[in-house]
Amino acid sequence: METVFTSNIKLVLLKHFGKNADDVFEKSQLIQYINQKTRSANKGSKARSSFNALYSIYTLVEDYIAHNYHVKGDYSIYEGAKYTQLLKRARTLPFGSTVQNHSFNNRTNDEFRKYDKSLIPILRDTQTKHYWINENLLKVKTGKTNTNIAKVIIEIIDEYAKTKQDSFQRFVKTCEELQEFGRKTPKKVESFIIGLLAPNVDARLFEIVSYSILKYFYHDQQIIWGFEMDKLNTEKLKLYKTGRTNANDGGIDFVMKPLGRFFQVTETLDFKKYFLDIDKIQKYPITFVIKSTDPTQDLLKRIRDKASKTYSIKTIVNRYMDCIEEVINIPTLNDRFSDAVKQGYLNKILDEIVTQSKIEFNYEFLDKEAE
Repeated sequence: METVFTSNIKLVLLKHFGKNADDVFEKSQLIQYINQKTRSANKGSKARSSFNALYSIYTLVEDYIAHNYHVKGDYSIYEGAKYTQLLKRARTLPFGSTVQNHSFNNRTNDEFRKYDKSLIPILRDTQTKHYWINENLLKVKTGKTNTNIAKVIIEIIDEYAKTKQDSFQRFVKTCEELQEFGRKTPKKVESFIIGLLAPNVDARLFEIVSYSILKYFYHDQQIIWGFEMDKLNTEKLKLYKTGRTNANDGGIDFVMKPLGRFFQVTETLDFKKYFLDIDKIQKYPITFVIKSTDPTQDLLKRIRDKASKTYSIKTIVNRYMDCIEEVINIPTLNDRFSDAVKQGYLNKILDEIVTQSKIEFNYEFLDKEAE
Protein backbone atom coordinates (compact mmCIF):
# COMPACT_ATOMS: atom_id res chain seq x y z
CA MET A 1 0.00 0.00 0.00
CA GLU A 2 1.34 3.40 -1.03
CA THR A 3 0.76 6.22 1.49
CA VAL A 4 1.89 9.84 1.51
CA PHE A 5 4.84 8.85 3.71
CA THR A 6 5.88 5.86 1.57
CA SER A 7 8.15 8.06 -0.51
CA ASN A 8 9.96 9.18 2.66
CA ILE A 9 10.50 5.55 3.64
CA LYS A 10 11.82 4.69 0.20
CA LEU A 11 14.24 7.61 0.27
CA VAL A 12 15.72 6.27 3.52
CA LEU A 13 15.98 2.78 2.00
CA LEU A 14 17.53 4.16 -1.18
CA LYS A 15 20.21 5.92 0.86
CA HIS A 16 21.13 2.69 2.66
CA PHE A 17 20.50 -0.01 0.05
CA GLY A 18 20.69 1.66 -3.35
CA LYS A 19 19.25 -0.51 -6.11
CA ASN A 20 18.01 -3.05 -3.52
CA ALA A 21 15.79 -0.46 -1.79
CA ASP A 22 12.52 -1.57 -3.38
CA ASP A 23 13.35 -5.21 -2.66
CA VAL A 24 13.87 -4.45 1.04
CA PHE A 25 10.64 -2.45 1.13
CA GLU A 26 8.61 -5.31 -0.34
CA LYS A 27 10.19 -8.12 1.68
CA SER A 28 10.26 -6.54 5.13
CA GLN A 29 7.06 -7.20 7.10
CA LEU A 30 8.20 -4.69 9.71
CA ILE A 31 8.68 -1.90 7.17
CA GLN A 32 5.31 -2.75 5.63
CA TYR A 33 3.71 -2.40 9.07
CA ILE A 34 5.47 0.91 9.71
CA ASN A 35 4.35 2.08 6.28
CA GLN A 36 0.75 1.51 7.40
CA LYS A 37 1.24 3.17 10.79
CA THR A 38 2.84 6.30 9.30
CA ARG A 39 0.12 7.06 6.78
CA SER A 40 -0.91 10.20 8.72
CA ALA A 41 2.53 11.81 8.44
CA ASN A 42 1.83 14.42 5.78
CA LYS A 43 -1.86 14.93 6.56
CA GLY A 44 -1.20 17.68 9.05
CA SER A 45 -2.39 17.96 12.64
CA LYS A 46 -5.82 16.54 11.84
CA ALA A 47 -4.69 12.99 11.15
CA ARG A 48 -4.36 10.47 13.92
CA SER A 49 -0.82 9.44 14.82
CA SER A 50 0.43 6.00 15.90
CA PHE A 51 3.28 6.76 18.25
CA ASN A 52 2.32 4.17 20.87
CA ALA A 53 2.95 1.27 18.49
CA LEU A 54 5.90 2.88 16.73
CA TYR A 55 7.72 3.79 19.92
CA SER A 56 7.31 0.33 21.44
CA ILE A 57 9.18 -0.98 18.37
CA TYR A 58 11.59 1.97 18.32
CA THR A 59 12.80 1.54 21.92
CA LEU A 60 13.37 -2.20 21.48
CA VAL A 61 15.30 -1.73 18.24
CA GLU A 62 17.27 1.07 19.88
CA ASP A 63 18.18 -1.27 22.75
CA TYR A 64 19.14 -3.94 20.20
CA ILE A 65 21.52 -1.49 18.50
CA ALA A 66 22.89 -0.20 21.82
CA HIS A 67 24.11 -3.72 22.57
CA ASN A 68 25.63 -3.98 19.08
CA TYR A 69 23.50 -6.98 18.05
CA HIS A 70 22.94 -5.41 14.62
CA VAL A 71 26.64 -6.09 13.97
CA LYS A 72 27.56 -9.18 15.96
CA GLY A 73 26.61 -11.40 18.90
CA ASP A 74 23.92 -13.94 19.71
CA TYR A 75 20.76 -12.00 20.50
CA SER A 76 18.96 -15.21 21.50
CA ILE A 77 20.90 -15.32 24.78
CA TYR A 78 20.37 -11.62 25.63
CA GLU A 79 18.61 -11.16 28.97
CA GLY A 80 16.24 -8.61 27.45
CA ALA A 81 15.42 -4.97 28.07
CA LYS A 82 13.61 -3.94 31.26
CA TYR A 83 10.06 -2.74 30.74
CA THR A 84 10.46 0.28 33.04
CA GLN A 85 13.46 1.51 31.05
CA LEU A 86 11.68 1.05 27.72
CA LEU A 87 8.59 2.97 28.86
CA LYS A 88 10.70 5.74 30.38
CA ARG A 89 12.64 6.10 27.13
CA ALA A 90 9.48 6.08 24.98
CA ARG A 91 8.03 8.94 27.02
CA THR A 92 11.07 11.13 26.34
CA LEU A 93 10.55 10.90 22.57
CA PRO A 94 8.60 13.54 20.59
CA PHE A 95 4.84 13.05 21.17
CA GLY A 96 5.67 10.10 23.42
CA SER A 97 4.71 11.56 26.81
CA THR A 98 1.48 9.52 27.00
CA VAL A 99 2.79 6.19 25.64
CA GLN A 100 1.04 3.44 27.58
CA ASN A 101 1.96 -0.07 28.63
CA HIS A 102 -0.56 -1.80 26.37
CA SER A 103 1.50 -0.97 23.28
CA PHE A 104 4.35 -3.05 24.72
CA ASN A 105 2.15 -5.80 26.12
CA ASN A 106 -0.30 -6.74 23.40
CA ARG A 107 -1.73 -4.00 21.19
CA THR A 108 1.22 -3.67 18.82
CA ASN A 109 1.42 -7.43 18.39
CA ASP A 110 -2.33 -7.68 17.82
CA GLU A 111 -2.20 -4.98 15.16
CA PHE A 112 0.82 -6.56 13.50
CA ARG A 113 -1.05 -9.86 13.16
CA LYS A 114 -3.49 -8.11 10.83
CA TYR A 115 -0.63 -7.75 8.35
CA ASP A 116 1.36 -10.89 9.15
CA LYS A 117 -0.05 -13.76 11.19
CA SER A 118 3.20 -15.73 11.27
CA LEU A 119 5.30 -13.34 13.38
CA ILE A 120 4.95 -10.77 16.15
CA PRO A 121 7.42 -7.90 16.66
CA ILE A 122 7.54 -7.81 20.47
CA LEU A 123 8.62 -10.76 22.61
CA ARG A 124 8.33 -10.65 26.40
CA ASP A 125 8.77 -12.66 29.56
CA THR A 126 5.81 -11.84 31.79
CA GLN A 127 7.63 -13.04 34.92
CA THR A 128 10.81 -10.98 34.57
CA LYS A 129 9.16 -8.16 32.58
CA HIS A 130 12.00 -8.25 30.08
CA TYR A 131 11.38 -7.55 26.42
CA TRP A 132 13.00 -8.27 23.05
CA ILE A 133 12.43 -7.22 19.45
CA ASN A 134 11.80 -10.19 17.17
CA GLU A 135 15.18 -10.32 15.44
CA ASN A 136 13.71 -12.28 12.51
CA LEU A 137 11.93 -9.07 11.48
CA LEU A 138 15.21 -7.16 11.39
CA LYS A 139 16.81 -9.48 8.84
CA VAL A 140 15.82 -9.17 5.20
CA LYS A 141 17.26 -11.32 2.44
CA THR A 142 18.22 -9.39 -0.69
CA GLY A 143 19.67 -11.67 -3.30
CA LYS A 144 22.10 -13.92 -1.44
CA THR A 145 22.70 -11.41 1.37
CA ASN A 146 20.97 -11.13 4.75
CA THR A 147 20.58 -7.44 5.51
CA ASN A 148 20.00 -6.09 9.02
CA ILE A 149 17.59 -3.13 8.93
CA ALA A 150 17.72 -2.11 12.62
CA LYS A 151 19.30 1.31 12.00
CA VAL A 152 16.95 1.90 9.07
CA ILE A 153 13.91 1.31 11.32
CA ILE A 154 15.18 3.95 13.75
CA GLU A 155 15.79 6.42 10.92
CA ILE A 156 12.33 5.90 9.39
CA ILE A 157 10.51 6.46 12.70
CA ASP A 158 12.70 9.51 13.44
CA GLU A 159 11.72 10.92 10.05
CA TYR A 160 8.04 10.33 10.79
CA ALA A 161 8.30 12.09 14.16
CA LYS A 162 10.06 15.05 12.51
CA THR A 163 7.34 15.29 9.86
CA LYS A 164 4.63 15.27 12.54
CA GLN A 165 6.54 17.86 14.56
CA ASP A 166 6.57 20.13 11.53
CA SER A 167 2.82 19.76 11.00
CA PHE A 168 1.98 20.47 14.65
CA GLN A 169 4.31 23.46 14.72
CA ARG A 170 2.49 24.82 11.68
CA PHE A 171 -0.84 24.19 13.41
CA VAL A 172 0.15 26.06 16.58
CA LYS A 173 1.64 28.92 14.56
CA THR A 174 -1.60 29.19 12.57
CA CYS A 175 -3.49 29.38 15.86
CA GLU A 176 -1.14 32.08 17.13
CA GLU A 177 -1.60 34.11 13.94
CA LEU A 178 -5.36 33.84 14.34
CA GLN A 179 -5.00 34.98 17.95
CA GLU A 180 -3.21 38.08 16.72
CA PHE A 181 -5.60 38.97 13.89
CA GLY A 182 -8.71 37.09 15.00
CA ARG A 183 -10.50 40.12 16.38
CA LYS A 184 -10.46 41.62 12.90
CA THR A 185 -11.49 38.40 11.14
CA PRO A 186 -13.79 36.47 13.53
CA LYS A 187 -15.39 34.48 10.71
CA LYS A 188 -11.99 33.11 9.78
CA VAL A 189 -11.45 31.96 13.38
CA GLU A 190 -14.91 30.35 13.45
CA SER A 191 -14.25 28.46 10.22
CA PHE A 192 -10.88 27.29 11.50
CA ILE A 193 -12.31 25.88 14.74
CA ILE A 194 -15.30 24.28 12.98
CA GLY A 195 -12.79 22.60 10.66
CA LEU A 196 -11.23 20.94 13.72
CA LEU A 197 -14.52 19.23 14.52
CA ALA A 198 -14.29 16.43 11.98
CA PRO A 199 -14.06 12.62 12.09
CA ASN A 200 -10.51 12.68 10.67
CA VAL A 201 -9.10 15.01 13.33
CA ASP A 202 -6.27 13.69 15.52
CA ALA A 203 -7.86 12.16 18.65
CA ARG A 204 -5.86 14.37 21.00
CA LEU A 205 -6.69 17.53 19.09
CA PHE A 206 -10.39 16.60 19.00
CA GLU A 207 -10.35 16.21 22.79
CA ILE A 208 -8.69 19.60 23.20
CA VAL A 209 -11.17 21.37 20.90
CA SER A 210 -14.14 19.60 22.54
CA TYR A 211 -12.95 20.70 25.97
CA SER A 212 -12.37 24.30 24.87
CA ILE A 213 -15.86 24.56 23.38
CA LEU A 214 -17.68 22.88 26.27
CA LYS A 215 -15.76 24.87 28.86
CA TYR A 216 -17.16 28.13 27.50
CA PHE A 217 -20.55 26.71 26.58
CA TYR A 218 -21.14 25.95 30.27
CA HIS A 219 -19.21 28.99 31.47
CA ASP A 220 -22.19 31.29 32.20
CA GLN A 221 -24.64 28.62 33.30
CA GLN A 222 -25.43 28.79 37.00
CA ILE A 223 -26.90 26.50 39.60
CA ILE A 224 -28.25 27.29 43.05
CA TRP A 225 -27.33 24.83 45.75
CA GLY A 226 -26.80 24.54 49.46
CA PHE A 227 -27.31 22.51 52.61
CA GLU A 228 -29.82 24.92 54.12
CA MET A 229 -32.69 26.72 52.37
CA ASP A 230 -31.71 30.10 53.82
CA LYS A 231 -28.04 29.67 52.92
CA LEU A 232 -28.05 28.86 49.21
CA ASN A 233 -25.04 29.38 46.91
CA THR A 234 -25.13 30.60 43.32
CA GLU A 235 -22.23 29.13 41.36
CA LYS A 236 -21.25 29.03 37.70
CA LEU A 237 -20.50 25.69 36.09
CA LYS A 238 -16.78 25.04 35.59
CA LEU A 239 -15.34 22.34 33.36
CA TYR A 240 -11.89 20.98 34.23
CA LYS A 241 -9.60 18.91 32.04
CA THR A 242 -8.25 16.13 34.25
CA GLY A 243 -4.94 15.38 32.52
CA ARG A 244 -3.17 14.67 29.27
CA THR A 245 -5.11 13.10 26.42
CA ASN A 246 -4.80 9.32 26.01
CA ALA A 247 -3.56 9.13 29.59
CA ASN A 248 -4.25 6.11 31.76
CA ASP A 249 -6.44 8.11 34.17
CA GLY A 250 -9.37 5.76 34.70
CA GLY A 251 -11.44 7.00 31.80
CA ILE A 252 -12.24 10.54 32.97
CA ASP A 253 -11.29 13.33 30.57
CA PHE A 254 -13.32 16.26 31.95
CA VAL A 255 -15.00 16.90 35.30
CA MET A 256 -17.63 19.56 35.93
CA LYS A 257 -17.89 21.44 39.20
CA PRO A 258 -20.12 21.72 41.24
CA LEU A 259 -22.41 19.17 39.54
CA GLY A 260 -19.77 16.44 39.53
CA ARG A 261 -20.46 15.42 35.94
CA PHE A 262 -17.92 13.17 34.24
CA PHE A 263 -17.06 13.39 30.53
CA GLN A 264 -15.16 10.86 28.41
CA VAL A 265 -14.03 11.59 24.84
CA THR A 266 -13.92 8.64 22.44
CA GLU A 267 -13.89 7.75 18.75
CA THR A 268 -14.92 4.11 19.00
CA LEU A 269 -18.36 2.50 19.06
CA ASP A 270 -17.10 -0.67 20.71
CA PHE A 271 -19.55 -1.15 23.58
CA LYS A 272 -16.85 -2.92 25.62
CA LYS A 273 -14.90 0.34 25.83
CA TYR A 274 -17.97 2.22 27.08
CA PHE A 275 -18.86 -0.44 29.61
CA LEU A 276 -15.24 -0.61 30.81
CA ASP A 277 -15.22 3.16 31.41
CA ILE A 278 -18.51 2.83 33.31
CA ASP A 279 -17.10 -0.01 35.42
CA LYS A 280 -13.98 2.01 36.24
CA ILE A 281 -16.09 4.65 37.94
CA GLN A 282 -18.40 2.08 39.56
CA LYS A 283 -21.35 2.84 37.28
CA TYR A 284 -21.37 6.55 38.07
CA PRO A 285 -23.28 8.53 35.39
CA ILE A 286 -21.02 9.64 32.54
CA THR A 287 -21.31 11.76 29.38
CA PHE A 288 -19.58 10.50 26.25
CA VAL A 289 -18.24 12.96 23.67
CA ILE A 290 -18.08 10.89 20.49
CA LYS A 291 -16.07 11.81 17.41
CA SER A 292 -18.90 11.04 15.00
CA THR A 293 -21.39 12.92 12.86
CA ASP A 294 -24.05 10.23 13.28
CA PRO A 295 -27.20 11.23 15.22
CA THR A 296 -26.92 10.63 18.96
CA GLN A 297 -29.91 8.27 19.02
CA ASP A 298 -28.30 6.16 16.29
CA LEU A 299 -25.05 6.01 18.26
CA LEU A 300 -26.84 4.88 21.41
CA LYS A 301 -28.81 2.29 19.46
CA ARG A 302 -25.66 0.85 17.89
CA ILE A 303 -23.97 0.58 21.29
CA ARG A 304 -27.05 -1.09 22.79
CA ASP A 305 -27.49 -3.48 19.85
CA LYS A 306 -23.86 -4.62 19.96
CA ALA A 307 -24.03 -5.09 23.73
CA SER A 308 -27.25 -7.10 23.45
CA LYS A 309 -25.53 -9.59 21.15
CA THR A 310 -22.99 -10.31 23.89
CA TYR A 311 -25.20 -10.02 26.95
CA SER A 312 -28.41 -12.01 26.60
CA ILE A 313 -29.84 -10.49 29.80
CA LYS A 314 -31.54 -7.16 29.13
CA THR A 315 -31.18 -6.09 32.76
CA ILE A 316 -27.39 -6.07 32.46
CA VAL A 317 -27.41 -4.02 29.25
CA ASN A 318 -29.99 -1.59 30.66
CA ARG A 319 -27.95 -1.06 33.82
CA TYR A 320 -24.93 0.02 31.76
CA MET A 321 -26.92 2.08 29.25
CA ASP A 322 -28.67 3.94 32.07
CA CYS A 323 -25.25 5.17 33.20
CA ILE A 324 -24.81 7.11 29.94
CA GLU A 325 -26.04 10.53 31.04
CA GLU A 326 -25.65 12.17 27.64
CA VAL A 327 -24.04 11.64 24.25
CA ILE A 328 -22.43 14.65 22.60
CA ASN A 329 -21.58 14.18 18.91
CA ILE A 330 -19.92 16.51 16.40
CA PRO A 331 -23.18 18.28 15.36
CA THR A 332 -23.92 18.93 19.05
CA LEU A 333 -20.43 20.37 19.53
CA ASN A 334 -21.01 22.63 16.52
CA ASP A 335 -24.27 23.88 18.06
CA ARG A 336 -22.62 24.50 21.41
CA PHE A 337 -19.75 26.27 19.72
CA SER A 338 -22.23 28.59 18.01
CA ASP A 339 -23.90 29.30 21.36
CA ALA A 340 -20.53 30.06 22.99
CA VAL A 341 -19.61 32.39 20.11
CA LYS A 342 -22.90 34.26 20.56
CA GLN A 343 -21.95 34.72 24.21
CA GLY A 344 -18.70 36.37 23.08
CA TYR A 345 -16.26 33.55 23.82
CA LEU A 346 -14.76 32.95 20.36
CA ASN A 347 -11.30 34.31 21.17
CA LYS A 348 -11.24 32.63 24.58
CA ILE A 349 -11.98 29.28 22.94
CA LEU A 350 -9.11 29.81 20.51
CA ASP A 351 -6.80 30.83 23.38
CA GLU A 352 -7.74 27.65 25.25
CA ILE A 353 -7.02 25.51 22.16
CA VAL A 354 -3.58 27.11 21.85
CA THR A 355 -2.77 26.65 25.54
CA GLN A 356 -3.88 23.02 25.68
CA SER A 357 -2.20 22.16 22.36
CA LYS A 358 1.14 23.54 23.51
CA ILE A 359 0.94 21.41 26.65
CA GLU A 360 -0.25 18.30 24.85
CA PHE A 361 2.19 18.38 21.96
CA ASN A 362 5.20 19.43 24.05
CA TYR A 363 5.49 22.63 22.05
CA GLU A 364 8.41 23.94 24.12
CA PHE A 365 10.22 20.66 23.39
CA LEU A 366 9.51 21.06 19.68
CA ASP A 367 10.84 24.61 19.72
CA LYS A 368 14.07 23.47 21.34
CA GLU A 369 14.41 20.69 18.76
CA ALA A 370 14.05 23.25 15.98
CA GLU A 371 16.82 25.50 17.34
